[in-house]
Amino acid sequence: MYETSIASSVLGIILPAASVPQANYVPWVVSQKLVFVAGQIPLIEGKAQFVGKLGREISVEQGQQAARLCALNILSHLRNACGGDLDKVARCAKVGAFVNCVPEFGDQPAVVNGASDLIVPYFGGRKEQRPRPPGRGGVRRAACALPRSRVPGSRSGLP
Repeated sequence: MYETSIASSVLGIILPAASVPQANYVPWVVSQKLVFVAGQIPLIEGKAQFVGKLGREISVEQGQQAARLCALNILSHLRNACGGDLDKVARCAKVGAFVNCVPEFGDQPAVVNGASDLIVPYFGGRKEQRPRPPGRGGVRRAACALPRSRVPGSRSGLP
């Protein structure tokens, strides 16, 4: 078993407090042994970061930073869904994302790697999630990335 508390200290990851939903939705839902985390935009203390479109105002590197920030927010909500204990999570089954980009932009997978490159080592290096990053002409609040996740928990204790 790979302990996420060890991952946090080894990787130097400090999870922020989970963001407050910006609209009328719940940030996560547990169904059987799956946790569904709503799409996250890159927020720091409730303020949108990296606002713009990839291929215009936002570079691939900035898009990766935004996706990483979204992944941190996903992990924060996942921690809440697991009663504060991410060690209840067995793996991440899926990372899906919308990338707010100009029509000719083609590096969506590279942008979403910013999220995957955080999530994979956090749960012990198991590359099991399936990224699906379609480009979009618009993402809510003009954020440049909007990852979401589906996380099965096979360890005991998930609600």
